[in-house]
Amino acid sequence: MIHYLLQLFIYIIIADVILSYFPDVRRQQWAQVLHKIADAPQRPIREMLPKDIPLDPSPMIIIILIQILMYIL
Repeated sequence: MIHYLLQLFIYIIIADVILSYFPDVRRQQWAQVLHKIADAPQRPIREMLPKDIPLDPSPMIIIILIQILMYIL
């Protein structure tokens, strides 16, 4: 059950990354809720990273950490 929830969270993060390329869709309420869910664990990682990097690697870092956690469990 935990593996399915973690996999679902990975899909939410991927969907949030894809939606970031479509600002019109991003304004819809369901997309904003999805962004809030995906952004919660990414925010602390973004704060630790330098501000001047061109791409945000925090989604990939979270996905890798979830994959490691799934492997351990």
